[in-house]
Amino acid sequence: MQLTFETDRLLLRPRSTMDFAACLAMDRDPEVTKYVAGPWSNPVEHEQFLRNRLAASYGDGLGYWSIFPKSEPQQFLGWILLIPYDGKGPDIEIGWRLNRLSWGKGYATEAARPLVRHSFEVLRLEKIVADIHPENEPSMRVAAKIGMRFVGDVRYEGTLLKSYRMASSHHRTG
Repeated sequence: MQLTFETDRLLLRPRSTMDFAACLAMDRDPEVTKYVAGPWSNPVEHEQFLRNRLAASYGDGLGYWSIFPKSEPQQFLGWILLIPYDGKGPDIEIGWRLNRLSWGKGYATEAARPLVRHSFEVLRLEKIVADIHPENEPSMRVAAKIGMRFVGDVRYEGTLLKSYRMASSHHRTG
């Protein structure tokens, strides 16, 4: 299922190998990956990590979508995902990463809204999750704006994270 989404300002299309260089460049900005564990400082491991993520199949209707402004459809802003938690599941996580030039413009919230609708109205998921570094206040604000609720702290690979959830019963259609 190769789905695309459109919002007032954005185009979201399935992330592909065409986005490899832009994703790599975004991840190499230490401010962008400051709150996200990953092989960002090791170029070989980082490239392999990205290749693995690009090649992975997450299931029908799931995956990564690259985000572009409608006004400049070749300008990569970042990506948004809806995948099994940590690539494994069983929970389905929603997440986003935008390049620094895209911060503070509401793009993450705008890109997340159609994926939330897709999660509950098309995929019929019972819930979606997002675990966010406690210092990543902008991401916590995005989670709240799209209707997720803070449910407590969790530890993931030794890091304390703020856990957000949204149940299908709390999603409003329309």
